[in-house]
Amino acid sequence: MRLLPALAASAAVLPALGAGAAELNVTLEIPTLTVAEYHRPYVALWVERADQSTAANLAVWYAIRLRDNEGEKWLKDMRQWWRRSGRDLRMPIEGVTGATRAPGRHTLRFDAASGPLASLPAGQYNLVVEAAREVGGRELLRVPFQWPPAAAQTGTAQGSTELGAFSVSTQP
Repeated sequence: MRLLPALAASAAVLPALGAGAAELNVTLEIPTLTVAEYHRPYVALWVERADQSTAANLAVWYAIRLRDNEGEKWLKDMRQWWRRSGRDLRMPIEGVTGATRAPGRHTLRFDAASGPLASLPAGQYNLVVEAAREVGGRELLRVPFQWPPAAAQTGTAQGSTELGAFSVSTQP
């Protein structure tokens, strides 16, 4: 009989354990462009320190299924990301790299318990997104954020060519 109250008490504690995990939510829009020759953009999303060095790579979308890994050859077109960390990485990166995305709104979620944010020290950062498109242009947007967040916060930026709306929200 004593076992039931002990199980009930431990079950009440379990949801509270996950409640303290901070999270970062990103919404990124790839606009629909009316052009003669459209190619999906390569996109890199990373966390940048105050000195503009890379603290964590969150996502890199590129043509991963091209023969002989030819899609990797064009990663250097995302110039800022490439200079900061891309050239030192070996592709593909589990949990970070993926295929290019079609126009539309894309949502990504990262938490403090796992993945690239798990070892991110407390501080002020920028979330940076860069897009480059074959027979197109390049665009880079930055949104500042505090990690881990003491309170909920939201930041936004608006692209003008290769990127649309970009928003970053954090939850403690």
